[in-house]
Amino acid sequence: MLKKLSLICVLFLTACGWHFKNNEQFPEELRTLSFESADQYSDMSRILRNQMLLSNIQIVPKSTNVANLRLNATESESRVASVFKQAREAEKILSLTVKATVTIPNKGIYPIETSVHRTFFDDSRAALAKSEEQESIQRQMYEQASRQLLIKVAGLQKELANTK
Repeated sequence: MLKKLSLICVLFLTACGWHFKNNEQFPEELRTLSFESADQYSDMSRILRNQMLLSNIQIVPKSTNVANLRLNATESESRVASVFKQAREAEKILSLTVKATVTIPNKGIYPIETSVHRTFFDDSRAALAKSEEQESIQRQMYEQASRQLLIKVAGLQKELANTK
């Protein structure tokens, strides 16, 4: 009985067009953006640009009458969280901080910052697997940070409503 009820709930939720809260609508001023970065081809820039396209944000060349999203800085940090008995690193905490600025014509400049933290088990016996896993975790952190940045950009809707 419980399985049938859960199946009905799942079918109902997928059929009615219900969406999670993170699929927020962007304000009209922010549905078309120009994108700037010091390094247009860095991993973070490429992933953020891809997330913008997935969120149906049109990316256009820089113009005076179009809002601008500028990726200012991406900082990675690694700290030791635990050690083995032999005093070797066992676990690390990887941190990623991304700073960006949204400039909206005739409205102002809004700084945005987000941080992502992950743990990483450092096995020195498997060097190749370790580097591959670390790159995969780093890519996932970039994707999560870019989603968080876009959620914060969508959250500017309240600020924009106050400045009208």
